[in-house]
Amino acid sequence: MTPAPGTPDTTAPPPARRHPTASRGPTRTRTRRNRTPTRTWTRTRRGLQGVAAFLLLAELASRTGLVDRAVLPPVSSVLTEAGRLAGDAAFGTDLRATVTAWLLGLAEAVALAVPLGLLLGSLPRLDAVVRPVLEFLRPIPAVAIIPLAMLVLPDPLDLKTTIVVYASCWPVLINTVYGLREVDPVARESLASFGFGPLAVLLRVSLPSTAPFIAAGVRVSAGIALIATVSAELFASGSAGLGTFINTAGSSARTTPMLAAALWAGVLGLLGNGVLAALERRLFRWRTPR
Repeated sequence: MTPAPGTPDTTAPPPARRHPTASRGPTRTRTRRNRTPTRTWTRTRRGLQGVAAFLLLAELASRTGLVDRAVLPPVSSVLTEAGRLAGDAAFGTDLRATVTAWLLGLAEAVALAVPLGLLLGSLPRLDAVVRPVLEFLRPIPAVAIIPLAMLVLPDPLDLKTTIVVYASCWPVLINTVYGLREVDPVARESLASFGFGPLAVLLRVSLPSTAPFIAAGVRVSAGIALIATVSAELFASGSAGLGTFINTAGSSARTTPMLAAALWAGVLGLLGNGVLAALERRLFRWRTPR
């Protein structure tokens, strides 16, 4: 209401309007922080639903006679057998033999591929000479060289680790070379301008920038290394390992123990990938998409 002429205006000013987003800061922060765990749980839940549906269909296919039980026993029987094998001492020996060869071969592959990748990525002329040889060797399946390796390497552990190194070094090698080429040249030139030598530039700039690519290559190589380990055990009869157990069970037509051992191999691969993925997210959180 407008005051009369000459009368002082005693009307209180309207309250200041708060900015519409002033009170949303903490809410947005909480939403942003909780977004990644929510997405992770959603993906995990959907994945578990898919696995449960697949197992249910496999169980029904076996129970209803759609598939011969001698070929595909019920999933419940396979899971029960897998649980029984967990407490079997002989199977524990096979499991430890596979894990030992798997991890040892993967470690040797990384120790070989990372320095070689850094060398080839830093020296283009050397890369031009060596790359044709590597591209010739890379498509050769690791299984194809197992018979030759059996003649040269009588020790089962040496045989398996050699096959694992050959099969799993390629993703780490390629990712290392590719990651080194993605390093910002300005950062390298800036450090070199302060008097740092090539080795210091490599250790301070190139290697840290390439580390996420190397980690991704190691995660891919881990699955390949496990496949190569079990494959070598299938051929190298007489040595302990999951592959030997599967081969023995398959030769005597014991499908349920064979599939139970294969299930344990899958569990190993799943655990290995999960551990490496968690380490990758923790060490390179700045590269993890929101």
